[in-house]
Formats: sequence, C-alpha cells, structure tokens
Amino acid sequence: MRSVVSTLPRPDFRVLPLVTERNAHFWTGGAHGELRFLRCRACRHWIHPPSPICAVCLSRDLAVEAASGRARVASYTVNHQRWIPGFEPPYVVALVEIEEQPSLRLTTNLVRCALEDVRIDMPVRVCFEERDGVWIPLFEPDTETGR
Repeated sequence: MRSVVSTLPRPDFRVLPLVTERNAHFWTGGAHGELRFLRCRACRHWIHPPSPICAVCLSRDLAVEAASGRARVASYTVNHQRWIPGFEPPYVVALVEIEEQPSLRLTTNLVRCALEDVRIDMPVRVCFEERDGVWIPLFEPDTETGR
C-alpha cells in the first residue's frame, strides 16, 4: 500500500527517535510509502518493537516486511497540555491495532480528523511525516469505500 506523506498540519517540532541498524526499516519505510515491521518467516508473526528473535516460536529467521498500513483505533486520548514547545495542543494520541495482527499496536498521533469524530474501532490508515530523514508513522481516518 502506497501511503500519504503528511504536509499540513505540521507541528514546529517533534522529538525524533534514535535510528539504528535494528530499527531503520521502521523509521525509513515511509520514504517508500510503507509501514515496515519485522516478520517471522517460520510462524508469520509480526514483531514490533524490533527484536532479534520471534517471541512466539523463538525463530531467528526474521525479515522486514511491509504491512498494509490499515489499522483500527484501540484507544485514544486528546492531549490539552503543552508538553513540547512548538507542538501545540489539542492533539490526539492514539493506540492503533494493525489490521494484519491486532496484537501489534502502535502509539501514534491521529491527524486530519476533528477531535469530536475520533472513536474507538475507527478505521485508520498510515500516513507519514518526514523529519530529517525519519519518516514518522501517523494515522488518519480511512475513508476508502467499504471501510
């Protein structure tokens, strides 16, 4: 699934992760429009955060694979506190369950959505915001037909 790159609204500042050899696939996949995770080749379990071993079958045969980018909102909160200068509230902090494996959850921001429209179980899709070579996965409402 090719995903959208976010342009607006864009906060003035974001705290960026430390990109390492172990997690670069996740933080740079957005350059290709892909939400990438490790996946066990033995049992097909998706793995995040990155680990050298599958927690399900203990295999070390892992590969980077792109997920669909579709998810559902499992939980959320609307932040009204100004924690980081340049990152102005209110904004939504959401916990999303990835469609391929609901036990794989990401904490993210929900964008392009009115605060009053956010709801549990809402279908969302990944979009990315690029900062200094880091592609931050954010999520927006999935408005495709049939979703």
